[in-house]
Amino acid sequence: MRLYVEGLGLRGPGLVNWPAGREVLAGRAPYVPAEVVLVASELLPVAERRRVTDAVKLALIVGSEAMTHAQASPQTTRSVFVSSGADGATITAILETLATKNREVSPTRFHNSVHNAPAGYWSIATQSREASTSLCAYDDSFAAGFLEASVQALTYNLPVLLVSYDIPYPGALGIVRPIAGIWGIALVLSSQQTAGSICALSVKISRSAEDMPHLPDPDLDIARAQNPSARGLPLLSALAQEAPGRVNIPYVAGNVLEIEIAPMIRSAI
Repeated sequence: MRLYVEGLGLRGPGLVNWPAGREVLAGRAPYVPAEVVLVASELLPVAERRRVTDAVKLALIVGSEAMTHAQASPQTTRSVFVSSGADGATITAILETLATKNREVSPTRFHNSVHNAPAGYWSIATQSREASTSLCAYDDSFAAGFLEASVQALTYNLPVLLVSYDIPYPGALGIVRPIAGIWGIALVLSSQQTAGSICALSVKISRSAEDMPHLPDPDLDIARAQNPSARGLPLLSALAQEAPGRVNIPYVAGNVLEIEIAPMIRSAI
């Protein structure tokens, strides 16, 4: 499969957006972890902003950044939202409520608990009527979402927004399913090269025995291993190098996504 990257979005500890993250991932700036600040998208109506959770805030932040970077229209862009655990805080709150005598679950909490809640808020925020897919594949969620977005871009000949987001579970669920850090990654993929294309990607599935990707900064590499969405960081690191390269991303059942990267050649004129 041959695709083109049109835009990127990033949010994680110490990485407030793609321009800042690109410098760190390329090794041109040191990585300094810091608290992630999440705010509700101003694209949402005021009433909806009061209801959104951190998971939704994160998804919309990186999705909006990637779309702005790509100068793409939501009205002609399909979307794929992927998370290994979605909104663990809401799920935890519902389970704690069900463990009481009252057992009355807030309708807003129930509304936010479903896996495709961020996709719904995205449609409301952008007034997009294009198709949206929500996926989960445990630790391989980023790879599954990337593959789905790639196939859709080629099948429908439309740009596709991929949004991958993961936030730690609180309490007892966090012990059973540990996820570290708040990480969100977004890419706009297209089957057609445009004037704004960042690079070309050649993607295939294999059972490569090569070493899995690692990041040069030890703290970032720990984050990659401990957060499913952060498993996309090696791809972003390769894109930040602005040079030809290849990244292998683990996929389900021992498979691997092999991604060849070819940067676009810009005219000096």
